Amino acid sequence: MDYELPEELRLLQQTLRRFIYDEIIPYERDAYEGPELKPEYREKWEARARELGVWQIDVPEEYGGMGLGLLARVVVWEESGRTIAFPRRKAWIFGHDVSPILLQFLREDQREKYLYPVIRGEKLPTIAQTEPDAGGDPAAIRTTAVRDGDHYVINGMKRFITNGDKADFIKTICVTDKDKGARGGISCILVDADTPGIEVLRRQETMMDDRPCEIAFTDVRVPVENIVGEEGDGFKIAQTWITFGRVRHGALALGVMERCLELAAQYAKQRVTFGKPLAERQAIQWPLVDIYADLQTMRPLIYKTAARFDAGENIRYDSYLCKFLGDRKGYEAADRCMQIFGGMGLTTDFPIEKLWRDMRSMMITEGPEEVLRMALARHVLNEYG
Repeated sequence: MDYELPEELRLLQQTLRRFIYDEIIPYERDAYEGPELKPEYREKWEARARELGVWQIDVPEEYGGMGLGLLARVVVWEESGRTIAFPRRKAWIFGHDVSPILLQFLREDQREKYLYPVIRGEKLPTIAQTEPDAGGDPAAIRTTAVRDGDHYVINGMKRFITNGDKADFIKTICVTDKDKGARGGISCILVDADTPGIEVLRRQETMMDDRPCEIAFTDVRVPVENIVGEEGDGFKIAQTWITFGRVRHGALALGVMERCLELAAQYAKQRVTFGKPLAERQAIQWPLVDIYADLQTMRPLIYKTAARFDAGENIRYDSYLCKFLGDRKGYEAADRCMQIFGGMGLTTDFPIEKLWRDMRSMMITEGPEEVLRMALARHVLNEYG
């Protein structure tokens, strides 16, 4: 397969790169406050995204969006990954937060109540899967939804829920059949955030400026018609969402790697120590080459994976590679860049410390490296053993 982008995607890439470097990076340090983009920047940049024709990129054309495939979205994610202006898990200027779950699995009555308002920007969703004892292991989920007439009664605790204190509704992953567990006993239920029994216990401060929430569900009654798909489809539905998320991790890392390479190479030419530019020293040249080699290795993998998805192929295991290799190589690029900058790399005069913090955190979220390696090991043993 040719890993070169098609002409139309190269043009999209060029347009986005100019936009990021000319209009966003000059203001990136001032643009966010905690996990949020400041309103004045969000409004300005969203308006520019509309002007540039990159609005609602992942919404199908029949719903008024661009209907871009995964490879096109990878291009958008890669370019946006170059800047620290966008908090990694929340801020997005290319349309509203419309997940594959909402687009692929809802009935028409559910679309009317949940999908279309999200597309119009009237409602904000979140997903609640992670729990105190169930992070990378969905089979350990303890939140239950017990049928009681024409309602489910939900009880349990969710942790690290992005937008948990702001969402209008929650895509809640819970156990509907304890005996079946992860093999047909987990379901996804849409829960309005103002339903009695839901309580946001706290916002957790993190090193990457994100503030995910811990949420308690106590005898929360939800109509049975709020189930997504069929009872027991929850694991499959969640995997659809998280597969996209893992490819996104890899694509964002590409942007981080190239930004770090640019920063480090430029600084190495300018910075003089002991009478010579850093760029003339082998100890500096080698880490630059390491970043470059990782970038050139990772980009074809992520492009190929997205193209295969667009062609209708299963990319489950490829997405694992995109995620754990992308995050690790992105973190290593930021770490090498910081080392080349020395003390200046630790300051907020440069974006390096923020890129470093973001990439270190990405190695844990949406599937830690160890869990993905275990899953890949099983695949390798089945395929080659």
